[in-house]
Amino acid sequence: MKRCTWVDVNKPDYVEYHDREWGVPVRDDARMFEFLVLETQQAGLSWYTVLQKRENYRKAFAAFDMHKIARFGDAKIEKLMTNPGLIRNRAKLKATVANARAALEVCEEFESLCDYFWGFVGDKPRNNRFRRMEDCPTTSEVSDMLSKDMKRRGFKFVGSTTIYAHMQATGMVNDHLLGCYRRREIIGAG
Repeated sequence: MKRCTWVDVNKPDYVEYHDREWGVPVRDDARMFEFLVLETQQAGLSWYTVLQKRENYRKAFAAFDMHKIARFGDAKIEKLMTNPGLIRNRAKLKATVANARAALEVCEEFESLCDYFWGFVGDKPRNNRFRRMEDCPTTSEVSDMLSKDMKRRGFKFVGSTTIYAHMQATGMVNDHLLGCYRRREIIGAG
C-alpha cells in the first residue's frame, strides 16, 4: 500500500493519522478547532511532536471546547505552563485562548467555524495533483487570504504556512500524493 512519503511507517501513530485523518474533510466545529489548536502549537516544531502530545492537549484544553477555553485566565495559563505533556510556550498557550475567543465570534457571524473556513474554498475540497512532497506548496493564495482575515479577527499564530497545514489536515485541500492510496479514497468519499 503506497502512502505519502512524509509518513514514517515505523511510527504506527503517524501511519494511523495519515490513514484515518489527514486530508479527510472536517465539518465539525470542535474538530476544526482541535486541528487549529494543534497546528498553531506546531509552529516551529515537527507535526509528529504535536501528534504525540495530542491527548495531553485534549485533557488540558477541555476536549477543545471553545466556550471553556475562552474563559481561561492568567492563572490557568500559569498552570498549563507547568504541564510537561504540553509544549510549554506561553505565547502559544495564550494564543489558544485568544483563538477560542475569536472562533466564538466567527461562529456568531458565520453560524459555524466550519462555514467560515470552508467558505474560503467554495465549500468544496481542492484536489491537488502532486507526485512528490517537494512539489506540495507550504502556502497558497487561499491560505494567504485566510491567514490575513484570521489575523484581522484576532486569531494568533495563524501565518499562511500554519493555515495551509490546517487546510491540508482538515481536507480543505487534498494534498495526498498521486500514488497514495488515500487520495483516491478521499476523493471517492466526497
